Amino acid sequence: MNEKQHVKPHLFEALIIMLFIITLISYCIMKLGSVPHIPILISIMVLIVYGVIKKVPYRTLEQSMIASVSTSIGAIYIFLLIGVLISSWLISGTIPTLLYLGISIVSASFFYAIAFIITSIIGTAIGSSLTTVATVGVAMLGVASSIDASLVITAGAIVSGAFFGDKMSPLSDTTNLAATVAGIDLFTHIKNMMYTTIPAFVISLTVYAVISPNSQHIDTGLISTYKETLRATNLIHWYAILPLIILVICTLFKIPSIATLAISAVCGIILSYIHSAMPLNELFSILYNGYSMETGVAAIDSLLSRGGMNSMLFTIILIVLSLSMGGLLFTLGIIQTLLETLQNQLKSIGSVITGAAFTAIGINLTIGEQYLSLLLTGEAFKEKFKALSLHPKNLARTIEDAGTVINPLVPWSVCGLFIASTLNVSVLEYVPFAFFCLLSPVMTILFGWMNITITKETEKP
Repeated sequence: MNEKQHVKPHLFEALIIMLFIITLISYCIMKLGSVPHIPILISIMVLIVYGVIKKVPYRTLEQSMIASVSTSIGAIYIFLLIGVLISSWLISGTIPTLLYLGISIVSASFFYAIAFIITSIIGTAIGSSLTTVATVGVAMLGVASSIDASLVITAGAIVSGAFFGDKMSPLSDTTNLAATVAGIDLFTHIKNMMYTTIPAFVISLTVYAVISPNSQHIDTGLISTYKETLRATNLIHWYAILPLIILVICTLFKIPSIATLAISAVCGIILSYIHSAMPLNELFSILYNGYSMETGVAAIDSLLSRGGMNSMLFTIILIVLSLSMGGLLFTLGIIQTLLETLQNQLKSIGSVITGAAFTAIGINLTIGEQYLSLLLTGEAFKEKFKALSLHPKNLARTIEDAGTVINPLVPWSVCGLFIASTLNVSVLEYVPFAFFCLLSPVMTILFGWMNITITKETEKP
């Protein structure tokens, strides 16, 4: 944040304000079932009133919000392009083909490991953890029942894989959000996350393989139905993965994110004309409103009916509101006052990364909201990371490792409630087996203290 601090509140005063905001947002989300937008907007109004009482000019408060939101303009373009990209990957067959390939693996041995791999592939391909859980995850539970495997361990593998995808996919809103908050390029962020993510993935995969049942009698009826349904869409072709290959190549050549996403989307649109030369008005409608598929199989329809610029508006509005609130919190000195109490403890790289990680975890535990754990932690620790000459990508990785993947482990969180109801397995039951989610914050804290893969601001990103 670049906003100047205009107020120096007492610690007690800052605590009261933050507790009020956290309580308000928690109550509205968990008790009223509200989206986070409304309580955040109320919090903004409260902060403005507080600032006026403290004799901070209204124009100054307004400018602090504008300055904060202006930092996200590039990310807003990226989010809109992601909506277009998802639609283009659907009509070109990229996502259906990846889904088909993922499901095809299920006939192999090591069931828990395979469930983890499949949900990781699908989660990365579509960029949505909850969609992965609600579709492929439900299918995996059906297979688990047929071979008498543990539904609880299967649920843990599903959640781990789905949130691996949510964390690493360039289509994921949380991945883009973390990069935005830290102010870095999307693919720089994803590349840097690999250092902590790959070890966590390998360890998790190994454990799932070791504890998998020995039964080879898998009822593949449901899987066969899914594969036949996907083939019937006429979207499954080997060349359908070209948009993904182009995206990877552009990333390797360090082409800017916006250009990379645009090139890949255009490739998808061109490929779609191989399947069907749809009218321009229909194409434009799909790119804005998303793609809709009606195969008669609800799980497949859910996976293939999504995308569009319109689908990104929820997240974009939340970003604007949250960053506006963050601008006010900094201008009014509330964040600075709270962080000053930790100054003696947050002097080393390890302690700062640990502090940021536990803050993200704490916000997930108190508010139960994935996006806010990224936004609030990122804004709160941005200056502290800068003070230690740490490159912003360290902050982005930390809040993803301890923010994104922790939400499904909280029983009262948005993700936790959804997953428990969808899989019919309680959060507390699958938590011990969501190995990837449990390992991610451990890895980021461990790497911080050991100074492994930590980049300084003066070093080449």
